[in-house]
Amino acid sequence: MRFYLRKRRAAPAVIIVALIDVLIVLLIFLMVTTTFKQQPALRLALPESTQALKTGSHEDAPLVVTVDKEGNLRLGTEALPVTNDRLRSELQERAAKNPELKLAISADKAAPWGQIVKIMDAAKEAKIKIANAFMKEAGK
Repeated sequence: MRFYLRKRRAAPAVIIVALIDVLIVLLIFLMVTTTFKQQPALRLALPESTQALKTGSHEDAPLVVTVDKEGNLRLGTEALPVTNDRLRSELQERAAKNPELKLAISADKAAPWGQIVKIMDAAKEAKIKIANAFMKEAGK
């Protein structure tokens, strides 16, 4: 009986360079195909109201009065510059045409509160309800 001597086989060699190449290709593929979530640059915590009414689509858009940081008033979507007296007469005129008219005040964060109070007084005098008031950052 003849026994064959087994030759010792060399252990298989793992080629690290090839593995690194495959991992780099996988990494590049994942980086290219991944979508990133867009996050706003500024996180805001806005106040909420339980009494606020949501504007429905059946309602007319409110008349907007804008107050900038210097206290200048602008009326409507066309942003016509107005004075306090002119604003009072415009509000009374528009309230006579549309008794369901609502007013929205858009004020700059640095706007003088006296102007906002004058707008509210003029609206109350013309019997116009104030739909909402919102503030915006200076220069935005």
